[in-house]
Amino acid sequence: MVSVSPLAPKGGFPDIPVIDGVAFATVEAGVRYSGRADVMLAQLCAGTTIAGVFTKSATRAAPVLDCQAKLGAATDGGAAIIVNSGNANAFTGKNGQEAVASITEAVARMLDVPQDRVYSSSTGVIGEALAHERITAKLAVLKDGLSANRIADAADAIRTTDTFSKGASAQLETDSGVINIAGIAKGSGMIAPDMATMLVYIFTDAKIAQPLLQDMLSALADKTFNCITVDSDTSTSDTLLLAATGTSSAAEVTEVHGPFYGALHSVMRDLAHQVVKDGEGATKFVEVRITGAETDADAHKIGMSIANSPLVKTAVAGEDPNWGRVVMAVGKSGAKADRDLLSIRFGDVVVAEKGWVSPDYSEDAAAKHMKGDELLIAVDLGIGKGAATVWTCDLTHGYIEINADYRS
Repeated sequence: MVSVSPLAPKGGFPDIPVIDGVAFATVEAGVRYSGRADVMLAQLCAGTTIAGVFTKSATRAAPVLDCQAKLGAATDGGAAIIVNSGNANAFTGKNGQEAVASITEAVARMLDVPQDRVYSSSTGVIGEALAHERITAKLAVLKDGLSANRIADAADAIRTTDTFSKGASAQLETDSGVINIAGIAKGSGMIAPDMATMLVYIFTDAKIAQPLLQDMLSALADKTFNCITVDSDTSTSDTLLLAATGTSSAAEVTEVHGPFYGALHSVMRDLAHQVVKDGEGATKFVEVRITGAETDADAHKIGMSIANSPLVKTAVAGEDPNWGRVVMAVGKSGAKADRDLLSIRFGDVVVAEKGWVSPDYSEDAAAKHMKGDELLIAVDLGIGKGAATVWTCDLTHGYIEINADYRS
């Protein structure tokens, strides 16, 4: 049994407000694991609008393709999300498509919702047929267990190598009423998103049209989940769904960058950070802050080059302020850089200025910063106004142990 990440939130799973119009249930179906819930069902009321962002992997799983095809469906009927852990239903060919169809059809019939409003996700081992009959056999139990208060159970059921359940929420006071947002996520390894991250489900009682909801989600994914990495590997199954039930008394959200956007941003950033803090074998959470790049895109590219570097990440694990590895990662990124303008900080410690070691650099001070649980590596390129912030973790022997034994 893997111990809980040392970076896990100290208070455990947070208190999350009930979202009117959403109910959750979980069950042990034996998809792969025994002795734990491995299927989650969320039932959504009629009128719920749904937005999504998904992996761009060329080998994306059958559930991902099915979800993508269903986005934008009419909102007249209710909706549902069903998720299993232990098997990704990826690289499973026709069998994978049949499994998705069987599960979503059975859920639609049981809950009396349109099948094109049933979204499914699977996470776990790739390349093994999903025993979907184990899931459909438990649907009646799931229906009987539906409750608005079971979001914590839902977060627990979607875990694979995660060492803790991930949840976050926000409450927005408006003149016409309160808007609640609640989200759960799973993710620990195979994290270098090209969309969002492993599996994330966010629920709100806000009234908001689907096109606007989609625009917000896509924009915020680029500021949160697309700015994290654990190991530079992008999953076949990455799925982010956002459901708005419209049950709040608050006026309809019509402003793109208004208060709701900010509250949603905070929830998504919190969940993204929790995924990194549960990185397989992680002991350090690292913010990589890039400024002075030619463009924001270049800044992001440089940030991810540093965050994905095994040499940088192992130096962090060893608490070694090896700034030479940061220089290396900047140089290999492919973004525009000038060696003689480069400046680097570890926390508040100035390491290098304008392409050379700072005359005030203190190895002891830098080493002290590296002993912390949460670290900052800041790089200024000195050539423009482009900026980006990304987040990563260290690379330890624990990562090797987890992934060497993953299918055992």
